[in-house]
Amino acid sequence: MLRPKIPTMPTPTGIVTPPAVEPTAIIQHTPAPVPGSVAPGAPARPTVQLTPGTALALVGAGTAVVLVVGAVLVSMLLAVAVTAASVAVCAVVLRSLLNNQHKR
Repeated sequence: MLRPKIPTMPTPTGIVTPPAVEPTAIIQHTPAPVPGSVAPGAPARPTVQLTPGTALALVGAGTAVVLVVGAVLVSMLLAVAVTAASVAVCAVVLRSLLNNQHKR
């Protein structure tokens, strides 16, 4: 009555065929280098040249990110400080109420 019933895996009926997978041939083709087009010591990727306007935009964006993150962190710290101060005030009030009750 209290024995669990373990399901059994159903056995396949009929003819079971594996999925059809067609092998594909991989042909690797390496292009022949064009003589004189690339210098032997040239870097593999192109270099990025910053114009004065782009550099100024990057500095401005970085400054904005730093200011926003700083404002968020300062506001979180302020919230923790206000919460701690209010809990401390509540503790002092409760302590004084309990001390006054015991004196009477």
